[in-house]
Amino acid sequence: MSSAGPEGRKKMRECEGLIDSLVYYIQGAIADHEPNDKATENCVCILHNLSYQLEIELPESYAQSMYMQRRNISNNDKTPGCFGTRSRKVKEKLQDTPLPEEKSSPKGVESLWHSTLIRIYLSLIAKSTRNYTQEASLGALQNLTAGTGPMPFAVARTVVQKANGLPGIRAMLHVSQPAVKKTAVSLLRNLSRNTSLQNDIAREVLPDLVSILPECVPGCDIACETTASICYTLFNLTQSSSHNARLLLSAHGLPKVIAISMNDSNMFSKASRAASVLLYSLWSHTDLHSAYKKADFKKADFINSRTTKAYNSLKD
Repeated sequence: MSSAGPEGRKKMRECEGLIDSLVYYIQGAIADHEPNDKATENCVCILHNLSYQLEIELPESYAQSMYMQRRNISNNDKTPGCFGTRSRKVKEKLQDTPLPEEKSSPKGVESLWHSTLIRIYLSLIAKSTRNYTQEASLGALQNLTAGTGPMPFAVARTVVQKANGLPGIRAMLHVSQPAVKKTAVSLLRNLSRNTSLQNDIAREVLPDLVSILPECVPGCDIACETTASICYTLFNLTQSSSHNARLLLSAHGLPKVIAISMNDSNMFSKASRAASVLLYSLWSHTDLHSAYKKADFKKADFINSRTTKAYNSLKD
């Protein structure tokens, strides 16, 4: 029922006591050290589905209270042109906007983005051994961090800084189940869009992301999508930070990225395009050119017709 579409999700979110009961059951299972029972898995899967497109589908009353604060910040920081020096500051302020609806005792739909449930998901990621429970917990956090408003950035800050969620997510990068790994990487990609969290994420998980990058583009769709998400996550982490780009270099990630970039057949285009975008961006760190050269990389490894086309298509 929870995957029946927007109307189904709306009815279930509005059903009095439903979300509270699901959260209550999961809390009890964790307290009783039983994170692996089937009912807990079902509860988490329902909450995962109910968190899908939550920011877009929220009732108007919630949306207004969230965006009023955001609008006040943007109005106070008007800047001429899209790429003025202050526009980045405005974006960072928007990302740091606190979430007005965080309540000590959330009810119903409020629970879906509350820090209590975020911590529950992180606890299940760390303690459950059921793949579907892990995937649903990661997926719920991925849903909650997918937008561009104050809610996704507030949830991202809670995951990374307040709830210390990166170690648990990092462990999911090394599981054997491809769907769990893919969802963990997708969550990290969302988290890495938040500029204030990028250094924390790079320090904690960049070497792990490099370690799970394949030597070339993998043959199956899910592994190919995971590879593309890893490259875009690394792109987010290194785009504005030569320090993080240097971390990628020292983690011996460049040979892998170059190999993936060069495999540009239609079947593998998503992963190779992502790797090409990353390479093009890495050359923008002029202070690293000598380090690249010392490691036997040349400009043509970063800037060529393939990477230029991929980067320009991203901007378009």
